[in-house]
Amino acid sequence: MTLLGAAEIRALAADLDVTPTKKLGQNFVVDANTVRKIVHVAEVQPGDRVVEVGPGLGSLTLAILEAGASVTAVEIDHRLAERLPATAASHGVADGALTVVDADALRVTELPGDPAVLVANLPYNVSVPVLLHFLEHFPGLQRGVVMVQAEVGERLAAAPGSKTYGAPSVKAAWYGPWRLAGTVSRQVFWPVPNVDSVLVGFHRDAEPRGDEELRVRTFRIVDAAFQQRRKMLRQALSGVLGGTAAEASVVLERAGVAPTARGEELTVDDYVRIAQAAGVSAPA
Repeated sequence: MTLLGAAEIRALAADLDVTPTKKLGQNFVVDANTVRKIVHVAEVQPGDRVVEVGPGLGSLTLAILEAGASVTAVEIDHRLAERLPATAASHGVADGALTVVDADALRVTELPGDPAVLVANLPYNVSVPVLLHFLEHFPGLQRGVVMVQAEVGERLAAAPGSKTYGAPSVKAAWYGPWRLAGTVSRQVFWPVPNVDSVLVGFHRDAEPRGDEELRVRTFRIVDAAFQQRRKMLRQALSGVLGGTAAEASVVLERAGVAPTARGEELTVDDYVRIAQAAGVSAPA
């Protein structure tokens, strides 16, 4: 097998009349060492079933396949989705190793091959929604490494009490622990982005924190807490915990959380206890 080089990537883009767009968050990786690094950090092994979101022209796709994994690639750009199988074949990929799904990743709820690993260079403008969507809809995903904008990666991996800790941090932690797994130079992209990138990895917890109803209730409380993150929880959560600060305080105390705490101080388990204590109705 061979990987894509910078000249071939530009030639492919020209042939397809593809100009990377900010709307789709497209920045193609043109460095073979970088895509191999991502695959190495993700610990992709022969026989792994990997899903890749936004394969683009196929740089990372080929590196995953080179490691002996099978890949299901979800691509929203019809031109790129149509060309990817031919690119893979011309680089020595065996028949059946690659499946391309021509679709919007945020609308996909079924995938062939039951993938267990997520590896992707995620479009910056939808990285958090895509991650949460895939973790919600594909419980078979056990681990993954994604490349995202540095600010997003730091937020996903943030711990309670830090400046970058927010609603995405808590929602990601519902599924398991996250970690920053490396930095990526701007110079490996075409076009060169005006932001830094990082690798962020996760492992799904062996046991889920709760069912779908509890997840929805917990996420609703998380959103309310961080919409008014400077306020004490008894005030920030009054709208979802009874309507008044006094009623919210009763629920918080029942959950073992101080009503005077702020949302940024709480762990995901704290939020789960609040949701359990509250019995907040899921939004319509």
